[in-house]
Amino acid sequence: MILLPATIKPRPRRSGFALLEMQIALGLASLVLAGVASFSLFTLRSFVALGNYSDLDRSSRNALDVLTRDIRQSRELTYFRTNKLSLTANDMSTLVYEYNPSAATLTRTSGGHSSVLLEQCDFLTFAIYQRKPMADMKFYPATNFSGVADLSIAKLIDVSWRCSRTILALKVNTESVQTAKIVIRN
Repeated sequence: MILLPATIKPRPRRSGFALLEMQIALGLASLVLAGVASFSLFTLRSFVALGNYSDLDRSSRNALDVLTRDIRQSRELTYFRTNKLSLTANDMSTLVYEYNPSAATLTRTSGGHSSVLLEQCDFLTFAIYQRKPMADMKFYPATNFSGVADLSIAKLIDVSWRCSRTILALKVNTESVQTAKIVIRN
């Protein structure tokens, strides 16, 4: 048996973290995780916003292309309201564009077949003008002397719209107002 002198005591073993060290480590880890989560959410929202802008731009360009083609090739305007146009196409069929504010859609109807050109459209309006411009490059309204719309002299159609999308139920993306003046060529 080995006897140890009374002055030498074996050292107690130390292992693990002290409570204070554990709290500091958890606090720092929480801050780092909160920063990573915040950055991830910001990045995700940015990607969704870019996708929304791309989709809004694509659908707006497509709708404007179809509207321009149809109006330029039509024979005459047969019905006009600020939310609805009816045209006689070159093949003598009826072509109707109608904006429904409650559904937020622009619909094209031709030959009994309807298709939606714009969805989530907050605002859309049509206006009609004569073909002849004024000196300041504005156009004369297509109205008779009493101020009533005269479809027989309407040769220019002005269309304007604004569409938007939401991210997490907040209206974040808004496509800038698209506007065009399209001349009936026939």
